[in-house]
Amino acid sequence: MAMIPGFRGELRSNEPMSRHVSWRAGGTAARAAWPLDLDDCGALLAGLPAEEPLLMVGLGSNLLVRDGGYAGTVAFTHAALKALHIEDDGSIYAEAGVASPKVARFAATHDRHGAEFLAGIPGTVGGALAMNAGCYGSETWSFVEKVLLFNRRGEKVVRTAADYEIGYRHVRALKAGDEIFAAAWFRFGQGEGEVARQRIRTLLEKRISSQPLQLPNAGSVFRNPPGDHAARLIEAAGLKGLKLGGAQVSEKHANFIVNPQGAAKASEIEMLIGQIQAVVMQKFGVALECEVRIVGTKEQGRSGVEA
Repeated sequence: MAMIPGFRGELRSNEPMSRHVSWRAGGTAARAAWPLDLDDCGALLAGLPAEEPLLMVGLGSNLLVRDGGYAGTVAFTHAALKALHIEDDGSIYAEAGVASPKVARFAATHDRHGAEFLAGIPGTVGGALAMNAGCYGSETWSFVEKVLLFNRRGEKVVRTAADYEIGYRHVRALKAGDEIFAAAWFRFGQGEGEVARQRIRTLLEKRISSQPLQLPNAGSVFRNPPGDHAARLIEAAGLKGLKLGGAQVSEKHANFIVNPQGAAKASEIEMLIGQIQAVVMQKFGVALECEVRIVGTKEQGRSGVEA
């Protein structure tokens, strides 16, 4: 494999993505990269051809790579972008590879409140920024003051929330550009740390009791439609427990698709997603929008598109 000038991390070819996504399914990445730190991420981006497809992956909790694989470079951020600290102005700086629950615990330890909901988000800060992840009535971008990004030339850029159109599970740059979230500065309120820690414990107990966390899954599959819940519609459609190959609609939470035996193909998961959407549309006239990112190529050379 050709080396990348200035890049100090590890490179591999044909890396099985089933090892790196929480669904434990999917094809291979043509090239996989493990940067060592923030500057190494910049070197990686600077060294890649501008036309090279690039996918940044944290914990792989909201991602499905089709069985035909990803014909580009996948960069793993969890071990590289891991800085987390309090700035002099009191904001919390967290790099994109930091797990969201770690930010929640860190904020509580430093007597901040408002970050507790992040304990219920199974991905990293980068993923939370990219989709305005939220739960229990709070959303990521409600607390973002500014963000650090890389462009495809590996240059660092700082932007504020005013540079984005932000909505429910939606973030879009107002000016077109190919930029990647590297870090964020969060502003949470001052509060009692023990109160925040107790709320985190309560939220985690609720999550454990209501979600199939013991089975491979990717979190909530569909966004909640206005005024309703995707799980309610799926269950009302009689789809709870439905199986397609190795994939199954969770019997515990209908907005989760699980891979109980670890044998599901990405195509089976994707077809089950489509089947759920078709049945819910037929029965209730509601178009469920997929929250999970689907990338790569279908088997037998059929090109795929992102969901």
